[in-house]
Amino acid sequence: MEYMKFGNTGMDVSRICLGAMGFGDVEKWTHKWVLDEEHSRPVIKKALDLGINFFDTANVYSMGESEKILGKALKDYANRDDIVLATKVHQIMRPGQPNGGGLSRKAILSEIDHSLERLGTDYVDLYIIHRWDYDTPIEETMEALHDVVKSGKVRYIGASAMYAWQFQKAQYVAERNGWTKFVSMQNHYNMIYREEEREMVPFCRDGKIALTPYSPLASGRLTRDWSETSLRSETDQVQHSKYDGTMEADRGIVERLAEVAVNHGVTRDKIALAWLLNKDQVVAPIVGAQKESHLESAVAALDLELSASEMGYLEELYVPHPLVGLIPDPRNK
Repeated sequence: MEYMKFGNTGMDVSRICLGAMGFGDVEKWTHKWVLDEEHSRPVIKKALDLGINFFDTANVYSMGESEKILGKALKDYANRDDIVLATKVHQIMRPGQPNGGGLSRKAILSEIDHSLERLGTDYVDLYIIHRWDYDTPIEETMEALHDVVKSGKVRYIGASAMYAWQFQKAQYVAERNGWTKFVSMQNHYNMIYREEEREMVPFCRDGKIALTPYSPLASGRLTRDWSETSLRSETDQVQHSKYDGTMEADRGIVERLAEVAVNHGVTRDKIALAWLLNKDQVVAPIVGAQKESHLESAVAALDLELSASEMGYLEELYVPHPLVGLIPDPRNK
């Protein structure tokens, strides 16, 4: 396993992060492909055996069940001080209820306590705002996050999936008031979705902010022929909404990915991850493994080197895509 500093911090993380969205309860989550606790634990144990020390979840994943499963397994299998544990806040946890989600001071101070209880720990290493909250002043959000850090319940804070101007505004507000700034951005970034390279990636590079891309394998689209299906590809409506509209534009990229994989004698996921790991500021892609073999393959990507010509060959067919994953301002109608 390789480790590196987490952006402009002194914390060391593995270059592969295990994402826990796929661990939970099908009865409590829209994704019908999630693994229950019995089948999740071997995957989490395998990650630790491979040297992965970075784990990512969210309060909303299976409405808290992911946090429970991950927290219990890490407590059983690892030393808490050796683990870098991340969770998120923003999404609706109590549907239909006022203050049931968002990034208000009330929500943040409540949800961190609920997450810590489910995770079975006194603190999280990284607390991430899951999206931008248009209904809460960013000053309120940043001060609340700062107070959570100063309370000892959170070590660092990060953000996810927003416009670059929003991320920049949040950093500016924190710096102006002497509050804790974000150290990471978990954004949608992979070989067939590169819109982040326009503004977000350069901004993070300039500020030495760690990138931890989600969906690094495009929900499986970069791992196999599109004629092949899985339970996830058949039932994951989020995957379809993200990638179906650009399939024709992406087809040539995926074909070149397959070609490069054959040339290296490896599976396609290794090429897709090696491409991403070769990008500036990318510290650790969030890999949502469903099998132990998925993790073994992901870690093997660290040993793969792509030449500059191969990187260019994989990239030259890319065309601009509609923005995916960001929440547009609902007031702009």
